[in-house]
Amino acid sequence: MQGRVIKIFSDFYYVDTSIGIIEAKLRSVLKKRFLEVYTGDYVELEQLDKNSKQAFISNIKERKTVLSRPRTANVTRIIIVSALKEPDLDIEQLNRYIALCEFHKIEPVLCFNKEDILETEKLKQEITQIYEPLGYKILFTSALEKTGLKELKPILCNHTTVLCGSSGAGKSSLINALLNFSKLKTAPVSDKTKRGTHTTRHCELIHTEENTYIADTPGFSHLKFDFLLPSEIQKLFTEFNNKTYACKYKNCLHTGEAGCAFNEVIQNMHQTRYDSYKKFILEAKEYEEKISNRSIKNEGAAKYNQNKIQTKISNKKRELTRKTAKQKLYKEEI
Repeated sequence: MQGRVIKIFSDFYYVDTSIGIIEAKLRSVLKKRFLEVYTGDYVELEQLDKNSKQAFISNIKERKTVLSRPRTANVTRIIIVSALKEPDLDIEQLNRYIALCEFHKIEPVLCFNKEDILETEKLKQEITQIYEPLGYKILFTSALEKTGLKELKPILCNHTTVLCGSSGAGKSSLINALLNFSKLKTAPVSDKTKRGTHTTRHCELIHTEENTYIADTPGFSHLKFDFLLPSEIQKLFTEFNNKTYACKYKNCLHTGEAGCAFNEVIQNMHQTRYDSYKKFILEAKEYEEKISNRSIKNEGAAKYNQNKIQTKISNKKRELTRKTAKQKLYKEEI
C-alpha cells in the first residue's frame, strides 16, 4: 500500500491512503539507516492485516523538494503570510522568508493578511512598490471578512502549498476561511508583547481536493543565513539575476565596491531590500569564518568496509596503537 504522510505526532505517522488515514510506525531497518520521515513524504506501507488501521512504513519514496523550515517534503508552492498590522509588518523578516524560498528554488506568493484593520493605503502602496517590480505575486486578504480569498483559491489548485510566516500572521485563520471550517486552532495577538502566539504546534497537510494539499505550519522567526557562503547570498535576491551585468571581480560581494558592475543595480534597489542583503552577507561571513577556523585536515570519523560503517581512529592514535603492539611483541620475544 502507498500513501502520503500528512501529520507526524511523537513516533506515529498519519498516512493518507486510498482506504483513509492510517496510523503507522517506522520500520526498525529505516531507523537504523537514520532515515527521517517528513510531513509530505510519499511512503510505502506494510499493513498488519487487511482490516487493521495500523501499519509500518517500509520505504520512503524519492523527494522532489525538501524544506528544513518548515519541515516538509514535495512542496510545489509556498505562500508567505504576513500581517499588515497586529503584529506590525516586519520587512526584514519578509525578505528572509523570500530568500529562503529562492534558496529552495520555489517561487513564493506574498500574502498580506488583516487588510480589514489597516487604516490607510500607504503601507499597501509601499509593498507594491517594493515587490511588484521583482515579479512576485502579491495578494491582500482578510481572513475575518473573507476578502481576497477568491484570488487565493486558484493558486492552491493541483499544488502542495505551504503557508509559512511569523506567529500571529493569520495562517490558520486563512485556511479556516478558505475551507469554511474551524478545524485549526487560532488565537489573538498578545496585548503585552504585541506578537503572535504559537497555536499551531506541528506541520499538518490538509487534503482539500484531488492533487491539492495545504500545509498549516508553526510560525517561526529565528531564521539566519549562517549556513551559506557570502558569495551565495546574491543568488537569493532576484535583483542580481540580471545577466546583462557581469562583474569583473571574481569574489565581489556587490556591496558598493569601486568598479563593481552591479553598482547601478544597487542604486535602483529598494533600501529595505539592500539593507537585508547586507545583513545576510554579514551572517554568511560568520559562517565562512567559522569553517575557515577549523583544522585544514579533517579526517573522517567513519569509513565503509564491505558496505558496513566502521569507526576510524586518528593517525596519532593509530600510531600509538602500533607502537604498543610492537612493544608487546618485543616483550614476548624476551
